[in-house]
Amino acid sequence: MSAGAVSSTAEEDGPQRHLTAANDDAPASDLPARPSEQAAPAETVSPRSLPAVAYIGASSLLALTQGFGMNMIAGNLQQLQGAFGATQSEATWLIAAYLAPNVSLSVALIKVRAQYGIRTFAEWSIVLFVLVSVLHLFVTDLQSAIALRFVAGIAAAPMSSLAFLYMIEKVPPQHKLTWGLTAALTNIALVPSLTRIMFPTLFELGGVHGLYLFELALAMASFGAIYLLPLNSPPRVKVIERLDIVSYLFVAVGFGSLAIVLTTGRLYWWLEAQWVGELLVLSFVCLTIAALIELNRKQPFIDIRWLVSPEILHFTTVLLLFRLLLTEQTASATNFFLVMGLQTDQLTGLYTVIAIATIIGGVICACLIKPGREPYIHLVSLALISIGAWMDSRATNLTRPQDVYFSQGLVAVASVMFLPPSMAHGLMNALKKGPNYIFSFIILFLATQSLGGQLGSAALGTLITLREKFHSNVLAQSITLTDPIVAGRVNQLSAVYGHTLTDKALLNAEGTSLLSQQITREANVLAYNDVFMLVSVLSAGAAACLLLHLIFNAIKTRLRNTVPVELAA
Repeated sequence: MSAGAVSSTAEEDGPQRHLTAANDDAPASDLPARPSEQAAPAETVSPRSLPAVAYIGASSLLALTQGFGMNMIAGNLQQLQGAFGATQSEATWLIAAYLAPNVSLSVALIKVRAQYGIRTFAEWSIVLFVLVSVLHLFVTDLQSAIALRFVAGIAAAPMSSLAFLYMIEKVPPQHKLTWGLTAALTNIALVPSLTRIMFPTLFELGGVHGLYLFELALAMASFGAIYLLPLNSPPRVKVIERLDIVSYLFVAVGFGSLAIVLTTGRLYWWLEAQWVGELLVLSFVCLTIAALIELNRKQPFIDIRWLVSPEILHFTTVLLLFRLLLTEQTASATNFFLVMGLQTDQLTGLYTVIAIATIIGGVICACLIKPGREPYIHLVSLALISIGAWMDSRATNLTRPQDVYFSQGLVAVASVMFLPPSMAHGLMNALKKGPNYIFSFIILFLATQSLGGQLGSAALGTLITLREKFHSNVLAQSITLTDPIVAGRVNQLSAVYGHTLTDKALLNAEGTSLLSQQITREANVLAYNDVFMLVSVLSAGAAACLLLHLIFNAIKTRLRNTVPVELAA
């Protein structure tokens, strides 16, 4: 993005355009630098002549195409373990390989899109994605799947940006940062739930090959949509410098290494695997070098000084806190039922409720979003998360998906209400500083959302593991076979093998094993309840702090307005 790109959009849409020049530059993962290419031939279809519903449909298709590949792995790891004959730790590398290039590539694509034009950017992006989808059809083992997931992470990086661009293409300029932004982010937030709803049927029909075939079908449909529905493109601007490439390579290695550690560290355990520490050191060194390069540039790719200013540090803390709290749904609540022994097809009802709640939250946010209302929307979001997590913290081994429909619906509404006002507020602050600050804001936003999501999953997952061990030890200490109640329970459990085993010692061993499994199950329930309660307390505490901050500002503003009146009197 550049000043030229912003000014060109202002001229394109009339005198009101300068008030929302950034609206053409505000995607979910990176903001569109809408450069205008040379005038299209007379026979070319003009974007203005096509209906808005076509662009909305294309946006939904592109978002589903991008999200299907990532979420079909992350949300259905157990089934893929069986398909590839892998352990959980080995299968998790499918997620790590995808995220390693994906978490940073969207940053570089901002300048690529600005320099080479949106049309060229869109066409080459979808061609690459189709080719990668075709190659997935030839996957036969875990090693080849991991290699292709790495390439898929590269190919999928532009898709969320394109989905955002198509959603806001027909939105009036004055509403791009409100209705357009909310609709685009809600559209992207829907994808994880929709993917998990479709997965059981697709996997049952065709296994892993069927999933890849469906992904190819989505890619081909997106290919047609991009070529049939052009985007407006103002003049291209040369924005890529040599040092940008050097800085990005260090950022990519740093972010990629960190993504791998956060994805797999909990499974290999943080202090057990030496390579975990080595990757963390590599990440720190690369990001430090990138920061040193940018601090000594006249026109930095990333404005480090702005990123460490008090206002931006506060904004970063808020984004990370919300991302951590929202992990309650994405990485904890749904995993709870998998630990309880449920299969993914038994969770489709829960994902349907989450999808509906996401749409409702998007509609509410679109109606409420307005400059100055961000703290109040955040306050409501925190309250909803706190209530939902508190309700989840009362789970037992008999809790089933239908028991958490309401609580998870509250969390889903909160998640989609939080992000649009945060992004709009951060974007406007960046634009006040100048167009060059947009790149720094996007890096900050991406880091808090992509890496922040992995950090939240790693933190809560680690806490669940620690609490499960703690509760297992506490429960096991009170279990002794000399206790008549425990002995009776062991006999009851071993009775199921009474028709096949006649040896008393073997029967007792089987009964003891089953009792141990029940202890582990109850320890897991208690561990998840601890995490849900922690999320609830953190949300309530954050809401209380925000409320006090709003009250303090209101009092200060009132006193400031009262004093001049008294002096005048």
